[in-house]
Amino acid sequence: MSFWNRHKIFEKNSIILIAGILVVIAIGGLVEITPLFYLKSTIEAVDGVRPYTPLELAGRNIYVREGCYLCHSQMIRPLRDEVERYGHYSLAAESMYDHPFQWGSKRTGPDLARVGGKYSDDWHVTHLINPRSIVPQSVMPGYPALAKTELDPSDVAAHLRTNRAVGVPYTEEQIANAAADLKAQVDPDNPGSDALQKRYPKALVRNFDGKGGNPTELDALIAYLQMLGTLVDFKLYNEKANLR
Repeated sequence: MSFWNRHKIFEKNSIILIAGILVVIAIGGLVEITPLFYLKSTIEAVDGVRPYTPLELAGRNIYVREGCYLCHSQMIRPLRDEVERYGHYSLAAESMYDHPFQWGSKRTGPDLARVGGKYSDDWHVTHLINPRSIVPQSVMPGYPALAKTELDPSDVAAHLRTNRAVGVPYTEEQIANAAADLKAQVDPDNPGSDALQKRYPKALVRNFDGKGGNPTELDALIAYLQMLGTLVDFKLYNEKANLR
């Protein structure tokens, strides 16, 4: 029997055809999935990446709550125009502690993966309260209420504990000091600011919203934005690329 005659079996019998399709899909799936069971992690370890501080995590929660990801992506694709505009392409490790990740699907505004340190805190305060005072054609809504709303430090430890349950490596020390660290990050004179920076390397400690007192939602959101893209030293990656 020739090859074409054998193939007629599948063409004339839909049940056999469906069974054949299922077998092929099953084999392909096993080839792709089985190796993952033998890997501890599919994400390459990258120096500098750490869990969010309590203040940064609170800011990220606000970022998600307000739907910022609907207009701003946090994923720079490895394309020349993307890299030239926004900086080094995004690494998987940069999102390893994001639940859920904030890659986004569209950009009404610019990508924010490397926005940390690009603008001053005052710029962010003004932009978040009244975006059109910075960019007249902006369609972004203002968020003046953030500056008037104080964070509740009583539930921040629960946020860290919940993140640990899904794989973020927060320690018992970090969870126990979560409320204190929340306040210490907005006050350089706070005696706990040094301990905070030991627990969270490269954590910025300053008054982000320009006002004194207890940390506000505006403090938290700016702290989150100012750390995006700042943890990894991309000079090392650029040097490796130049050596190739």
